[in-house]
Parts: sequence; structure tokens; C-alpha cells
Amino acid sequence: MNRSILISAMLATLTLAACDKPTVVTVPASPVAVPGPAGPQGETGSQGSTGYQGDTGEQGATGYQGKTGETGESNTVIVVPAEPAQ
Repeated sequence: MNRSILISAMLATLTLAACDKPTVVTVPASPVAVPGPAGPQGETGSQGSTGYQGDTGEQGATGYQGKTGETGESNTVIVVPAEPAQ
């Protein structure tokens, strides 16, 4: 029993030691471009052409006249404003 545990431990150690360890590759940082001073202003561009005027639309049809409402009774309603808060 002692030998089987010892052999298993030795075999496990050799198996783990034989694993391929990945190589770490460090990528160098790319240089950052620093803008230089501004150059002289360029010439002004040419004026674009004017667009075409569209056609005028047609006049719409006149709507129908609504019915006259019923006349009310001769009662007058007076709304009294509320008193201001003190």
C-alpha cells in the first residue's frame, strides 16, 4: 500500500512537471503620434448652385358650413371669484 501511494505521487509529480507552460509574450506599446502646429488656412471653396423652385400646390376644397346651434334660455350665469387667502 505504501509503495502504491509513493508511486502514484511520483507519477503525478512527473506528469505535472511535463506540462507545457505557455510563454508570455509582451507586445511593445505603439508610439503615439503628436500633432504638429497648424498650417495656413486653405482657399475658400466655390459657391454651390441654387436649387430649383418647386411647383405651387393646388387650393384645397372649401369645407361644409356647420349647423346653427339651438338658442339658449335667457338665463345669465355670474361666476364670483374666490376671496384671496389671508
